[in-house]
Amino acid sequence: MVAEVDEFLAGMLPRQIAAEKALCQGDAAPRRQTWSQREPVTVFGASGVPVRRGWDEVSTLFEDLAGRFSGVQAYELELVAAGASGDLAYTAGLEHKTAVIDGETVTYTLRVTHVYRREDGVWRTVHRHGDHVDQGFGRS
Repeated sequence: MVAEVDEFLAGMLPRQIAAEKALCQGDAAPRRQTWSQREPVTVFGASGVPVRRGWDEVSTLFEDLAGRFSGVQAYELELVAAGASGDLAYTAGLEHKTAVIDGETVTYTLRVTHVYRREDGVWRTVHRHGDHVDQGFGRS
């Protein structure tokens, strides 16, 4: 089981981190490439973004988000937990970012959970849930 998780992380996390940094630079293409275009795909976004279902809604969200970002000064994914079994996997962690959003430099942390599906031998993201650590029930 540990080897399966390690293999998943080695194959997916570098691609995901590069895609997140690119999104914060205003480029959604790498994020789209890490995601499945097969249904179901969903995003429960941070900052009041409504639930997005299906590739059309999800990919439009990525473009909209990329349009708001124009630079990243720092990005770190603090992995809290991960698991993989067969063709499904998940990660839970904290994204620490300093980025330029709508022309303003902002530092924040998101709690993020991702679900992945292996398709044709390649891990793809199928779900993302993110929220700010200072929302909801307080800091974790």
